Parts: sequence; C-alpha cells; structure tokens
Amino acid sequence: MNITNMTIAGLLQQYRNRDFTPSDLIEFLLAKAEELAEYHSWIHLMSREEIQPYLDALQGKSADELPLYGIPFAIKDNIDLQGIETTAACEPFSYVPEESSFVVQLLIDAGAIPLGKTNLDQFATGLVGTRSPYGATKNAFNPEYISGGSSSGSAVVVAQGLVSFSLGTDTAGSGRVPAAFNNIIGMKPTRGLLSNHGVVPACKTLDCVALFATSTQDIATLLETTGKHDSQDPYSRIQPSVNNSSLSSLQSFSFAVPRSEQLEFFGNDHYQTIFDQTVLKLEKLGGRKIEIDFSAFLDAAKLLYEGPWVTERYLACKSLLEKQPEAMLDVTRKIIAPGKDNLATDAFRAQYKLHAYKQVTDALLRECDFMLTPTTGTIYTIDQVNQDPIKLNSNLGYYTNYMNLLDYASIAIPAGFTNDGLPFGVTLVSTAFSDEKLLDYASLIQQSLKLPLGATNKELPEMIPQQRTSEHNMKIVVCGAHMSNLPLNSQLTDRQAVMVKQCKSSPHYKLFALPGGPPERPGMIRVDEGGAAIEVEVWEMPVAYFGSFLAGIPHPLGLGKVELDDDSWETGFICESYIQAEAKDISQFGGWRPYVTRE
Repeated sequence: MNITNMTIAGLLQQYRNRDFTPSDLIEFLLAKAEELAEYHSWIHLMSREEIQPYLDALQGKSADELPLYGIPFAIKDNIDLQGIETTAACEPFSYVPEESSFVVQLLIDAGAIPLGKTNLDQFATGLVGTRSPYGATKNAFNPEYISGGSSSGSAVVVAQGLVSFSLGTDTAGSGRVPAAFNNIIGMKPTRGLLSNHGVVPACKTLDCVALFATSTQDIATLLETTGKHDSQDPYSRIQPSVNNSSLSSLQSFSFAVPRSEQLEFFGNDHYQTIFDQTVLKLEKLGGRKIEIDFSAFLDAAKLLYEGPWVTERYLACKSLLEKQPEAMLDVTRKIIAPGKDNLATDAFRAQYKLHAYKQVTDALLRECDFMLTPTTGTIYTIDQVNQDPIKLNSNLGYYTNYMNLLDYASIAIPAGFTNDGLPFGVTLVSTAFSDEKLLDYASLIQQSLKLPLGATNKELPEMIPQQRTSEHNMKIVVCGAHMSNLPLNSQLTDRQAVMVKQCKSSPHYKLFALPGGPPERPGMIRVDEGGAAIEVEVWEMPVAYFGSFLAGIPHPLGLGKVELDDDSWETGFICESYIQAEAKDISQFGGWRPYVTRE
C-alpha cells in the first residue's frame, strides 16, 4: 500500500485522490502494528470488529466535510474510549467506560478513527516509559533505549507511522519527553484548554491532555478541533480570542535561554552540541537571544514531587493503595504512597512558594516572545533506568516539571540527531494561552530544519496555510495597501489579524487607483459587465479590534460583501461607484500589487 505520508493533510489528500479508503488504511495499519508488537506500544490494539462502527459512521461523508475524515489515532490508556477497557497500566484498577472522554468524542465526531489504547508508565507516574506491567515501551529509533514517558506508547506509534496523531497526558513532562526521544511534536497545551473529563487523574489540578503528531500543522488542526470549553470539567477554561490568532511576522523575535551554567546535560555532550546549534539557527532566522536566570523555574519544579502535589496522586488511586497495594508496581507505589502523610499546612506553604516563584518567572517571560530549553538534558538505555529508576527519571524532568505548576504552555519539537542516530528535541515555552503563538515559532523551526517525520524517513511536507476560525473573530477582504508587506498592513497586524489566504475575487469587479495619498489606495467596484478577477487577501481579526479598524477607513471606501472566486461572499473593502469619474481604471493589472510594482 503506497502511503505518501501519514500526516492529516497528506491522508485527506490521498482520500480525495481515491488512492485508498479508510477501510483499506485500517487493514494495513492493524497488520503493521502486529509486526511491531515487540515495542510494547499498545495495551489494547483494537480488532477490526471493534473499529468497524467508526468506519460505518463515515459512510456518506467525505474528506471535504470532516476535518479528520478517516484519520487514525491512538489514545493513552488513562483516557476513556467508550466500550474499551481503561487500565492506567494497572489491570486491577481497570474499568470499561460507558462513554468516551470529551476530547476523544470531539475527535471521533470530526471523523477520526481510534486504533487502540497505548502503553504508559503506570498511573502516568514517570518520564521513562518502563514502569508498566505490559512491558517497557521501546524507543522507535533504538529499542535498547527508553521511549520516554509517561505517554510512551502514544509517542512511539506516531513515530512509527501507525497513526497520524495520538493523545497523551502531561503533568510533569509526559507529553514532551517521549516526543523528544522519538522525533515527533508534543504539544502541552495551556492548562484547561483541553478537557480532562474522562481522564484518569494524576494531579487533577495540573493534568493536561497532550497532543502528539509529526508536524506542527497537524497539531494546529488538532488544537482547533479539541480546544473547546467543557462544562463537565471543573478545570476547563474558556479560550480567549487572542489564542486563535497566529503571528503576522516571524522575521524578528526574541527568545530566552537559561544561563550557560544553569543548562544541564548530565554529561551528554551530543545533546549540548545540538542545543547550541539550535540557538544559532534561531539567531540566523531573526531571533535575538536573551540569557535569563533559570533558578526560579527550577525551584518551582522541585515542588512537584517534594510538595503536596504528590497527595493528589495519592487521592487518584487511594482505594487501590489501601485495599490492594501489591497491584501497583513497587516504583510507582514508592513515589505515590507518601502522599497520604502531607498536611494542609504543607499545601499552603507550597502554594505560597509557588506564587512567589511565578511572580519572577512571569516577569522573565514577558521580556521575550518565548523561552527555549532542551526538552531533556540526556537519554538513557532501558537497562540504565532499571538500575536507578528514581534518580534517572528525576533527571529527565529538569526542564519539564515546573510547567503546569506555573501555568505555562509549551511545545516540544525535534531539533536534530546525535552521532549514534538518537533524536534530540527542544521545547518552546510561554505564558498561558500562548499556544498558537508557540505553534507559529515551532513551525518556523520545523520548516527550517526539515527533519524526517518520526522514524518513518518520510520527508516533512511544505506547510499548507490553514484557516483558523473562531466565533470571536471575523474575516475581512483587502485589495490594496492593507495587503501583506504594503504600507497599511500594520493596521491589520497591530490588531492581531491573521492572513487566512491569498485568492481572487469573482470576475465581476473593476479596480481603480483613487486620487489622493500618500499612501496610494485602490478601490474595487462591482460591475454588471466588463469586470475582472482581482487579487485579494482574506484576513481574520478579533472582533474586539474591528471597531477601531473600521473607524480608520476613509471615504469613498467602505465595507460590504465581496464575492470571491470560490463563490463565497466575505466582508471586505468596496468603493462608492461615483469615484470612477475621478479615478484611474487599473483593472488590466489584475491587482494592486502588480500595479504598484509596474516598471
């Protein structure tokens, strides 16, 4: 079976081309998954019979109707899928949910097809991927090495091309560490952006559903599908409109890095070299490096396992620990059991410290567009971790443990390979609800590095601009000086507007160069005959800024509906027809840009 690539956009195009059907793809992937069983990625790989209802639900639908039509995905086995056992990698704890988690249901409604439940560090406690009675999940590049955890199986099946994307969870780094070790993208969204309803809690106040894919474009698609408010989850948060806007320019930005003496690579010179190279790459792309004191982030990180948040882990599996403690792995029990001894005074004391640290770290992040760190300082073999499971696991959390405590968003992306072929990744960090901004910078890095997709050796495809829509935004069609890189474009970008697409109007317009200026301005007038298709851009702007933008539009221009070449109508600039007597008809140029750049 010839699959060009397993990205969401790639599969949708192959469905449109009728290269194969979702049913064909599922048959192929199930067989491939069986061949890779030795990696211990799955706790429950679904049968064809279990998957068939999801295939049946696609009958009469198409890739043009559903954003995830026929897209296979995997689910970490602490997230519910209706009718399939949830184990959290502990069989005595298991149950069969009557409904899917909120996020899983959103994905299924969008056309995605679950392929199975993936392996994890038991009760999502660990960053190694070895703490499971279902076997240690092996690294997709070298099976002697750890896969990272706790979302181990979810990362490996994406890297191996068994699914297009997967769901994990991230409390202390579980959605980022395995991404780094398997050369894929791991998005740790803002806390509460994705619902935790139907997720076995680790630390309920900190847990995040994480997203794994091989491209930032796929992550953007998934965020748009899953980032919905859920009244069933008391920690769900309504997304502000600013988080639906991408950046208008990536040519000049600042990024923070920890001071050199605070960078920790645990003796891994290969990782240190690639990190230094990544910093240089960002500077060549237009970034300005700022060195910061990383100590407050590190101090906050220590609270996660030295403070009362361990009590949250204890509460999540209290009944099992009290009635059947032997059902839990020794290492997991050793970490969680002490949580029963913390006092309320400990909790308040830790909160006081955390808020003090956050005052410092928030101020540091306000001075840059994002912070860049290694995702992990090193990687270990499975044997090394088995010999020293607590300390080595702790080392892997050096750059990750503070994230949810401080309420930050982050995305882990591939950055290169060591001399022995193991992946290395970096993480971009910023404040809550900076998810889309981080995605834009991550896309810049991924497109510039052009690393292969996961462990498949497939090339990274060129990113196709995608529309980000929001009930808080509105579109506007521009045809002149407001277009990208023209004199008035800043009136859009200063209001957080995002370009959706470049296209043409329907062939029913004339374009005129208006008198006055500078700057020179055009006007589009709809005509019954003799019209032309005019080059335009469609932008999207938060509604909150639209009033001030409208106030700056001079006569004889105004806003009305403009017909585009795909027969859709959008709000855009139109011109009073009387101005034809004073203006110059430039319709023959087909657009304002060709006119102003004419010889």
